[in-house]
Amino acid sequence: MLAMAMLLWAGNASVAAAPKRAQKSRVRTEVRAKRTATADTIEVMSAKMGRAIKNVVIVPEVYYNRYVPNDRYPVVYLLHGANGDYSNWPRKKDLHELADRYSVIFVCPDGQDSWYFDSPIDPKMQFETYISSELVSYIDSHYRTKATKEMRAIAGLSMGGHGAMWVGLRHPDVFNSIGCMSGGVDITKFPERWHIKDRLGNYDDNKELWASHSIVNLAATVQTTQNITIDDGVNDIFYKVNNNLHKVLLDRKIAHDYTIRPGRHTWDYWCNSIDYQMVFFDKAFRAAADKKQK
Repeated sequence: MLAMAMLLWAGNASVAAAPKRAQKSRVRTEVRAKRTATADTIEVMSAKMGRAIKNVVIVPEVYYNRYVPNDRYPVVYLLHGANGDYSNWPRKKDLHELADRYSVIFVCPDGQDSWYFDSPIDPKMQFETYISSELVSYIDSHYRTKATKEMRAIAGLSMGGHGAMWVGLRHPDVFNSIGCMSGGVDITKFPERWHIKDRLGNYDDNKELWASHSIVNLAATVQTTQNITIDDGVNDIFYKVNNNLHKVLLDRKIAHDYTIRPGRHTWDYWCNSIDYQMVFFDKAFRAAADKKQK
Protein backbone atom coordinates (compact mmCIF):
# COMPACT_ATOMS: atom_id res chain seq x y z
CA MET A 1 0.00 0.00 0.00
CA LEU A 2 1.38 3.36 -0.98
CA ALA A 3 1.63 5.86 1.85
CA MET A 4 -0.68 8.82 1.49
CA ALA A 5 0.22 12.35 2.54
CA MET A 6 -2.22 14.26 4.71
CA LEU A 7 -5.10 15.74 2.71
CA LEU A 8 -5.89 19.40 3.30
CA TRP A 9 -9.27 20.88 2.61
CA ALA A 10 -10.31 24.47 1.98
CA GLY A 11 -13.94 23.93 1.22
CA ASN A 12 -15.04 27.55 1.30
CA ALA A 13 -16.75 27.60 -2.09
CA SER A 14 -20.52 27.65 -2.46
CA VAL A 15 -22.10 26.41 -5.65
CA ALA A 16 -25.54 26.29 -7.16
CA ALA A 17 -27.23 23.26 -8.69
CA ALA A 18 -27.15 24.98 -12.08
CA PRO A 19 -24.69 23.87 -14.77
CA LYS A 20 -22.12 26.39 -13.55
CA ARG A 21 -18.98 24.61 -12.36
CA ALA A 22 -18.29 24.72 -8.64
CA GLN A 23 -15.31 26.46 -7.21
CA LYS A 24 -13.09 23.76 -5.75
CA SER A 25 -10.13 23.52 -3.49
CA ARG A 26 -7.62 21.28 -5.21
CA VAL A 27 -4.61 19.91 -3.38
CA ARG A 28 -2.00 17.75 -5.10
CA THR A 29 -0.23 15.47 -2.68
CA GLU A 30 3.06 13.76 -3.47
CA VAL A 31 3.25 10.10 -2.54
CA ARG A 32 5.90 7.46 -2.99
CA ALA A 33 6.93 6.55 -6.55
CA LYS A 34 6.30 10.16 -7.57
CA ARG A 35 2.56 9.60 -7.91
CA THR A 36 0.51 12.79 -7.94
CA ALA A 37 -2.97 12.42 -6.50
CA THR A 38 -5.72 15.02 -6.70
CA ALA A 39 -8.64 15.66 -4.39
CA ASP A 40 -11.34 18.28 -4.77
CA THR A 41 -13.46 19.55 -1.89
CA ILE A 42 -16.71 20.90 -3.29
CA GLU A 43 -20.01 22.16 -1.96
CA VAL A 44 -23.09 21.17 -3.93
CA MET A 45 -26.38 22.94 -3.39
CA SER A 46 -29.33 20.73 -2.49
CA ALA A 47 -32.52 22.31 -3.78
CA LYS A 48 -34.62 19.98 -1.64
CA MET A 49 -32.78 20.83 1.59
CA GLY A 50 -32.09 24.46 0.71
CA ARG A 51 -28.46 24.24 1.73
CA ALA A 52 -25.03 23.32 0.39
CA ILE A 53 -23.42 19.97 1.27
CA LYS A 54 -19.68 19.29 1.29
CA ASN A 55 -18.12 16.41 -0.61
CA VAL A 56 -14.62 15.15 -1.40
CA VAL A 57 -14.00 14.00 -4.97
CA ILE A 58 -10.87 11.98 -5.75
CA VAL A 59 -9.91 11.32 -9.35
CA PRO A 60 -7.25 8.93 -10.65
CA GLU A 61 -3.90 10.30 -11.78
CA VAL A 62 -4.71 9.43 -15.39
CA TYR A 63 -7.70 11.81 -15.27
CA TYR A 64 -5.33 14.74 -15.91
CA ASN A 65 -3.11 12.92 -18.39
CA ARG A 66 -2.93 15.16 -21.46
CA TYR A 67 -2.63 12.13 -23.74
CA VAL A 68 -6.09 10.81 -22.74
CA PRO A 69 -8.01 14.07 -22.27
CA ASN A 70 -11.45 12.69 -23.09
CA ASP A 71 -11.49 9.43 -21.15
CA ARG A 72 -14.41 8.84 -18.80
CA TYR A 73 -14.43 6.88 -15.56
CA PRO A 74 -16.74 4.82 -13.31
CA VAL A 75 -17.76 6.40 -10.00
CA VAL A 76 -17.86 4.92 -6.51
CA TYR A 77 -19.94 6.86 -3.97
CA LEU A 78 -18.49 6.13 -0.54
CA LEU A 79 -20.57 6.87 2.58
CA HIS A 80 -19.33 7.47 6.12
CA GLY A 81 -20.83 6.30 9.41
CA ALA A 82 -22.68 8.02 12.26
CA ASN A 83 -20.88 10.92 13.93
CA GLY A 84 -18.61 11.11 10.87
CA ASP A 85 -18.27 13.44 7.91
CA TYR A 86 -17.10 13.70 4.29
CA SER A 87 -13.43 13.71 5.30
CA ASN A 88 -13.43 10.34 7.12
CA TRP A 89 -12.75 8.00 4.22
CA PRO A 90 -9.99 10.13 2.59
CA ARG A 91 -8.22 10.59 5.94
CA LYS A 92 -8.40 6.96 6.98
CA LYS A 93 -7.81 5.19 3.66
CA ASP A 94 -5.51 5.84 0.71
CA LEU A 95 -8.30 6.34 -1.80
CA HIS A 96 -5.82 7.89 -4.23
CA GLU A 97 -4.05 4.57 -4.59
CA LEU A 98 -7.36 2.76 -5.14
CA ALA A 99 -8.53 5.40 -7.63
CA ASP A 100 -5.31 4.94 -9.61
CA ARG A 101 -5.35 1.14 -9.38
CA TYR A 102 -8.90 0.80 -10.69
CA SER A 103 -9.20 4.05 -12.71
CA VAL A 104 -12.28 5.20 -10.85
CA ILE A 105 -13.56 8.41 -9.32
CA PHE A 106 -14.45 8.40 -5.60
CA VAL A 107 -17.13 10.72 -4.23
CA CYS A 108 -17.39 11.03 -0.43
CA PRO A 109 -20.46 13.07 0.54
CA ASP A 110 -21.13 14.59 3.93
CA GLY A 111 -24.13 12.54 5.08
CA GLN A 112 -24.13 14.09 8.55
CA ASP A 113 -26.29 11.89 10.87
CA SER A 114 -29.04 11.52 8.29
CA TRP A 115 -29.01 7.71 7.88
CA TYR A 116 -29.18 8.64 4.18
CA PHE A 117 -32.94 8.61 3.83
CA ASP A 118 -35.35 11.51 3.37
CA SER A 119 -36.54 12.31 6.87
CA PRO A 120 -40.33 12.68 7.06
CA ILE A 121 -39.96 15.07 10.02
CA ASP A 122 -36.85 17.11 9.22
CA PRO A 123 -36.79 18.98 5.87
CA LYS A 124 -33.08 19.68 6.33
CA MET A 125 -32.30 15.96 6.25
CA GLN A 126 -33.21 14.76 2.74
CA PHE A 127 -30.14 12.78 1.84
CA GLU A 128 -31.72 10.05 -0.26
CA THR A 129 -32.76 12.70 -2.79
CA TYR A 130 -29.46 14.51 -2.44
CA ILE A 131 -27.27 11.50 -3.20
CA SER A 132 -29.43 9.62 -5.71
CA SER A 133 -30.38 12.68 -7.76
CA GLU A 134 -28.78 16.01 -6.92
CA LEU A 135 -25.23 14.84 -6.26
CA VAL A 136 -25.12 12.26 -9.05
CA SER A 137 -26.39 14.84 -11.53
CA TYR A 138 -23.78 17.33 -10.40
CA ILE A 139 -20.89 14.88 -10.56
CA ASP A 140 -21.91 13.64 -14.02
CA SER A 141 -22.15 17.19 -15.36
CA HIS A 142 -18.87 18.44 -13.86
CA TYR A 143 -16.57 15.42 -14.10
CA ARG A 144 -15.80 13.04 -16.93
CA THR A 145 -17.82 10.10 -15.68
CA LYS A 146 -19.30 7.08 -17.37
CA ALA A 147 -22.80 8.27 -16.59
CA THR A 148 -24.73 4.99 -16.56
CA LYS A 149 -26.04 2.88 -13.70
CA GLU A 150 -23.70 0.06 -14.71
CA MET A 151 -20.73 2.34 -14.06
CA ARG A 152 -21.86 3.57 -10.64
CA ALA A 153 -21.40 1.87 -7.28
CA ILE A 154 -22.47 3.01 -3.82
CA ALA A 155 -20.87 1.67 -0.66
CA GLY A 156 -20.52 2.61 2.98
CA LEU A 157 -19.72 1.60 6.52
CA SER A 158 -22.06 1.32 9.52
CA MET A 159 -24.71 4.04 9.01
CA GLY A 160 -23.24 4.38 5.53
CA GLY A 161 -23.74 0.65 4.94
CA HIS A 162 -27.41 1.15 5.69
CA GLY A 163 -27.33 4.21 3.43
CA ALA A 164 -25.71 2.38 0.52
CA MET A 165 -28.33 -0.38 0.70
CA TRP A 166 -31.20 2.07 1.17
CA VAL A 167 -30.27 4.42 -1.66
CA GLY A 168 -29.01 1.65 -3.92
CA LEU A 169 -32.00 -0.69 -3.60
CA ARG A 170 -34.49 2.15 -3.96
CA HIS A 171 -32.73 3.57 -7.02
CA PRO A 172 -31.66 0.65 -9.20
CA ASP A 173 -31.87 2.97 -12.20
CA VAL A 174 -28.98 4.98 -10.72
CA PHE A 175 -26.74 2.41 -8.97
CA ASN A 176 -26.10 -1.07 -10.32
CA SER A 177 -23.59 -2.09 -7.61
CA ILE A 178 -23.98 -1.85 -3.84
CA GLY A 179 -21.51 -2.47 -1.01
CA CYS A 180 -22.34 -2.70 2.69
CA MET A 181 -19.62 -2.84 5.38
CA SER A 182 -20.77 -3.50 8.96
CA GLY A 183 -24.09 -1.94 8.03
CA GLY A 184 -26.74 -0.92 10.55
CA VAL A 185 -29.33 -2.72 8.44
CA ASP A 186 -32.06 -3.09 11.09
CA ILE A 187 -32.54 0.21 12.87
CA THR A 188 -35.48 -1.13 14.93
CA LYS A 189 -32.97 -2.89 17.18
CA PHE A 190 -31.36 0.39 18.23
CA PRO A 191 -34.18 2.85 19.07
CA GLU A 192 -32.08 5.15 21.27
CA ARG A 193 -28.87 5.31 19.29
CA TRP A 194 -27.19 7.51 16.70
CA HIS A 195 -29.91 10.19 16.27
CA ILE A 196 -32.25 7.87 14.37
CA LYS A 197 -35.24 9.12 16.37
CA ASP A 198 -34.36 12.67 15.30
CA ARG A 199 -35.02 11.56 11.71
CA LEU A 200 -38.07 9.29 12.22
CA GLY A 201 -39.54 10.25 15.58
CA ASN A 202 -39.58 8.12 18.73
CA TYR A 203 -39.62 4.40 18.03
CA ASP A 204 -42.57 3.56 20.35
CA ASP A 205 -44.79 6.06 18.52
CA ASN A 206 -43.56 5.24 15.00
CA LYS A 207 -42.82 1.52 14.87
CA GLU A 208 -44.19 1.02 11.36
CA LEU A 209 -42.15 3.93 10.04
CA TRP A 210 -38.98 2.57 11.63
CA ALA A 211 -39.69 -0.89 10.22
CA SER A 212 -40.26 0.48 6.72
CA HIS A 213 -36.89 2.29 6.88
CA SER A 214 -34.95 -0.82 7.91
CA ILE A 215 -32.98 -2.52 5.15
CA VAL A 216 -33.87 -6.01 6.36
CA ASN A 217 -37.54 -5.23 5.65
CA LEU A 218 -36.87 -3.37 2.41
CA ALA A 219 -34.91 -6.35 1.11
CA ALA A 220 -37.88 -8.59 1.85
CA THR A 221 -39.99 -6.64 -0.66
CA VAL A 222 -37.63 -6.12 -3.61
CA GLN A 223 -36.50 -8.19 -6.52
CA THR A 224 -33.26 -6.97 -8.02
CA THR A 225 -30.49 -8.00 -10.36
CA GLN A 226 -28.03 -5.49 -8.89
CA ASN A 227 -24.54 -6.51 -7.80
CA ILE A 228 -24.59 -6.62 -3.99
CA THR A 229 -21.73 -7.33 -1.60
CA ILE A 230 -22.14 -7.38 2.19
CA ASP A 231 -19.52 -8.08 4.84
CA ASP A 232 -19.11 -7.85 8.59
CA GLY A 233 -16.76 -8.79 11.39
CA VAL A 234 -17.79 -11.56 13.77
CA ASN A 235 -17.33 -9.26 16.76
CA ASP A 236 -19.17 -6.31 15.21
CA ILE A 237 -22.19 -4.72 16.89
CA PHE A 238 -24.25 -5.29 13.73
CA TYR A 239 -23.16 -8.88 13.11
CA LYS A 240 -26.54 -10.43 14.00
CA VAL A 241 -28.60 -8.03 11.89
CA ASN A 242 -26.33 -8.57 8.90
CA ASN A 243 -26.73 -12.32 9.27
CA ASN A 244 -30.49 -11.81 9.27
CA LEU A 245 -30.26 -9.69 6.13
CA HIS A 246 -28.22 -12.41 4.45
CA LYS A 247 -30.95 -14.95 5.26
CA VAL A 248 -33.66 -12.63 3.90
CA LEU A 249 -31.76 -12.20 0.63
CA LEU A 250 -31.31 -15.97 0.37
CA ASP A 251 -35.04 -16.50 0.93
CA ARG A 252 -35.80 -13.94 -1.77
CA LYS A 253 -33.27 -15.61 -4.06
CA ILE A 254 -31.49 -12.28 -4.47
CA ALA A 255 -27.92 -12.87 -5.62
CA HIS A 256 -25.30 -11.34 -3.38
CA ASP A 257 -21.85 -11.88 -1.92
CA TYR A 258 -21.74 -12.26 1.87
CA THR A 259 -18.42 -12.34 3.70
CA ILE A 260 -17.70 -12.86 7.39
CA ARG A 261 -14.27 -11.98 8.74
CA PRO A 262 -12.60 -11.53 12.11
CA GLY A 263 -13.07 -7.94 13.19
CA ARG A 264 -14.92 -5.30 15.14
CA HIS A 265 -16.59 -1.97 14.38
CA THR A 266 -13.29 -0.25 13.58
CA TRP A 267 -11.45 1.54 10.81
CA ASP A 268 -8.94 -1.28 10.68
CA TYR A 269 -11.78 -3.53 9.54
CA TRP A 270 -13.28 -1.06 7.03
CA CYS A 271 -9.94 -0.10 5.48
CA ASN A 272 -9.40 -3.78 4.79
CA SER A 273 -12.98 -4.32 3.63
CA ILE A 274 -12.95 -1.61 0.97
CA ASP A 275 -10.02 -3.36 -0.74
CA TYR A 276 -12.19 -6.41 -1.34
CA GLN A 277 -15.27 -4.42 -2.27
CA MET A 278 -13.26 -2.59 -4.92
CA VAL A 279 -12.34 -5.93 -6.49
CA PHE A 280 -16.07 -6.70 -6.58
CA PHE A 281 -16.96 -3.34 -8.16
CA ASP A 282 -14.13 -3.51 -10.67
CA LYS A 283 -15.40 -6.89 -11.83
CA ALA A 284 -18.89 -5.41 -12.32
CA PHE A 285 -17.52 -2.38 -14.20
CA ARG A 286 -15.45 -4.60 -16.49
CA ALA A 287 -18.38 -6.91 -17.18
CA ALA A 288 -20.55 -3.94 -18.13
CA ALA A 289 -17.84 -2.55 -20.41
CA ASP A 290 -17.36 -5.93 -22.09
CA LYS A 291 -21.08 -6.30 -22.62
CA LYS A 292 -21.28 -2.86 -24.21
CA GLN A 293 -18.52 -3.74 -26.68
CA LYS A 294 -20.25 -6.90 -27.88
